[in-house]
Amino acid sequence: MRSIEKIGVIGAGSMGQGIAQACASAGYQVLLCDVTTEIIQKGISGIGKNLDQAIVRGKSTPEKKTKTLSLLKACQLAELKADLIIEAVIEKLELKQKIFRDLELINDADTVLATNTSSLSVSKIATVLKHPNRFLGLHFFNPAHLMKLVEIVEGEKTNHNLMDEMTEFVKSIDKIPVRVKDSPGFIVNRVARHFYLESLRLLEEKNADLSTIDALAKSAGFRLGPFELMDLIGNDVNYEVSRQVYEAFGQIKRFKPSVIQEEKVKTGMLGKKTGKGYYDYEKN
Repeated sequence: MRSIEKIGVIGAGSMGQGIAQACASAGYQVLLCDVTTEIIQKGISGIGKNLDQAIVRGKSTPEKKTKTLSLLKACQLAELKADLIIEAVIEKLELKQKIFRDLELINDADTVLATNTSSLSVSKIATVLKHPNRFLGLHFFNPAHLMKLVEIVEGEKTNHNLMDEMTEFVKSIDKIPVRVKDSPGFIVNRVARHFYLESLRLLEEKNADLSTIDALAKSAGFRLGPFELMDLIGNDVNYEVSRQVYEAFGQIKRFKPSVIQEEKVKTGMLGKKTGKGYYDYEKN
C-alpha cells in the first residue's frame, strides 16, 4: 500500500469542508483548495464551527480542535501536490475533467486522483487522463464529517489494487467503505432517487403537504424527511443528480425529475444555503 500523508481537497463548500475535516481529524495533512483565498478561509471557519459543535456535544475536545485545524492549510489549484487528491466541486463534467488534467501535469505518477461525484460517470471523467488507472470515485455523503458511508467507485480502467488501498484509507478516517462499480447513481443515489421523487410526486398530486410527508418519513425512522434532506443537500445539487440519473437511464419515467424541484432551482430557493427552500430558514 502506498504511503498517504498529505491529502488535497478541491472545493471548500459544505462537502469539501466535511471531507477535509474528516481527513484532518484522522491526522492527515490537508490542503484545502478553491477559486479564492476568501472562500477557502470561509471553509476553514466552517470546519471550526463544526468542531465547536462536536465539543458542545461531548464528541471532541478543544485540544482535538486545535490539532485538527493545525493540519489544514489553504492552497491554490496550480500549487496542489499531494499523495491523494479528492475533488468536490459542482457536477459539471468539463470542469472536473479540466481539474484532473491540470493535476496530472503537476503531480507525481503515483498520486491518487479521486472524484466525489454523485451522479457523473467516473469512467467518463477519466477519459481525458493519461493515467486513468490511478483514478476512482470516493463518494462521501453530506455532512461528510458526520456521515459514515463512503462509496468507492471503480472506473473501467481503475487499478484493482487501488480499490484495496482506498478501502483501507477510508477505514483510516473512521468511515465505512462500500465498493461499487461505475453505474448511474452508484448504489445510494440510485436507490434514494425514489425517496425524493415519490415524495415530490405526492406533493404534486396534492395527496399531502410537505411537512406531513416529512413527519411521516421521520415517524418511520428517517432522521430527516425528504424535503428537509433536500434543503440540507441543496436543491440545485439534488435536482442535478436526479437529472443526470434520468438521462443516464435513457429518460425512463421512474427517474423523471420533478417540476417542483426544477422551479425551486430556477428561483434560487436552494435550501439552507440560500435561506429558503421548501422551508424558510430566514425566520430561524
